[in-house]
Amino acid sequence: MALQEKGVDYELVPLDIFAAEGIPAWYLELHPFGRIPAFEHDGFCLFETGAITRYVDEGFPGPALQPTDPHLRARMSQIIGMLGAYGYRAMVWDVAVERLETTPPDEALIASGLAQAETVLKVLTSLKAKGPWLLGEQLTLADLHAAPIIAYFLKVAEGRDLLARFVEVWDWYARIADRTSFARTEKGAWAE
Repeated sequence: MALQEKGVDYELVPLDIFAAEGIPAWYLELHPFGRIPAFEHDGFCLFETGAITRYVDEGFPGPALQPTDPHLRARMSQIIGMLGAYGYRAMVWDVAVERLETTPPDEALIASGLAQAETVLKVLTSLKAKGPWLLGEQLTLADLHAAPIIAYFLKVAEGRDLLARFVEVWDWYARIADRTSFARTEKGAWAE
């Protein structure tokens, strides 16, 4: 999404990190932990979403995806960190993946993930500034980090039901999901 928002041409190389034959050796050279995403630009390699998106924002022309105000920049980092530490695992793996991919699903894990997701959504609501985006009037990396996590969470009924209780976040999600950058990357690999 960051590359799309910046207007940068790129090649997305699909990779199934769960393939029976394992993770290809060429990919482990890019990401030694065998997770996604990994990024290469003119021989410069990065892994970890935060490092990649900051590089994309700072290394290419186009609209700024990070605020210049130190308070807003810190808030952006806080939201990204909170989602990475508390939201991603609970919302994506413990709820959505567990419900969609595991037979039978571990209902206790899903319940625990939903409890954590509720806290994440409460905090996200409390941190959201007035305006269309998480930090107000400027679309930032916080929005781009939150979008795929929420999108995956919404693939299951429990996620949709819980998010419906957080109207501000639901409305924000409707706006981000309507962006070209979201539509063009929605089919891509989002797992970290």
